[in-house]
Amino acid sequence: MDSFDNFSASEKAEATELQRLIAVEQQKAQFQAQVHTFTDVCWDKCVQSPGSKLDNRTEMCLVNCVERFIDTTLSITNRFSQMVQKGTH
Repeated sequence: MDSFDNFSASEKAEATELQRLIAVEQQKAQFQAQVHTFTDVCWDKCVQSPGSKLDNRTEMCLVNCVERFIDTTLSITNRFSQMVQKGTH
């Protein structure tokens, strides 16, 4: 049963668009939270003494840390997706 059964066609369209906009904003918020998390983790791991400029070693550490963080996040996400598709928990 559609939760919009008692709505007119234009109200259904507006409600659907609102749901889409909410989903987009939720994705943006999740992305921002992810960026904040890996910024915190990688900053703590790689930056010993902040200065006016990053040296090559610190810069490479940050790049590698973020890349590994993204790789790990994607791996975990893919694994959960596979588990959901198989119906196991």
